[in-house]
Amino acid sequence: MKSIFYLLFSLPYIAFSQLSKKDSLWLPFKDFIGEWKGTGTGVDGEGSYDRSYRLILNKNYLEVKNRTTYAPSKENPNGYNHEDIGYISYDKHRKTFVFRQFQIEGFVNEYRLESISSDHKTLVFVSESIENIPAGWRARETYIIEDQGITEEFDLAEPGKEYQKYTRAFLVKK
Repeated sequence: MKSIFYLLFSLPYIAFSQLSKKDSLWLPFKDFIGEWKGTGTGVDGEGSYDRSYRLILNKNYLEVKNRTTYAPSKENPNGYNHEDIGYISYDKHRKTFVFRQFQIEGFVNEYRLESISSDHKTLVFVSESIENIPAGWRARETYIIEDQGITEEFDLAEPGKEYQKYTRAFLVKK
């Protein structure tokens, strides 16, 4: 009787103490999962962000949906809406994460995870290719997980030049 009680008592701890291999793979992104809202500034002015991150297709991909609404400005008197959808996958051969991002303007960015801090709080993706833009352009996405939310920085570099800040946003969970 005592051993049955011990087994029943410890079963939940045993069951939840071990993550599946697939769940372990996504640990660097565990803080991203969910619905987010935020604000940011950049080349197109001030914007409000709505974003979601969710694991899809048997946890093989992390889907990223984003909509940014920019307020009217001198350059865009009617304001501006930006949308993108992306998928992060794990490339087993290269042993790295790849982020493919499809933007409403027709650009397709393919990034690879360049670095992740030891505490998993800062992730940096750099572009490997960008479709529908002149050759030589580069892009970088940096995500910084903070106590209250996520800071995202998007940088672009013209051919032969250094990265320039394009947008910076801060997102909080809804």
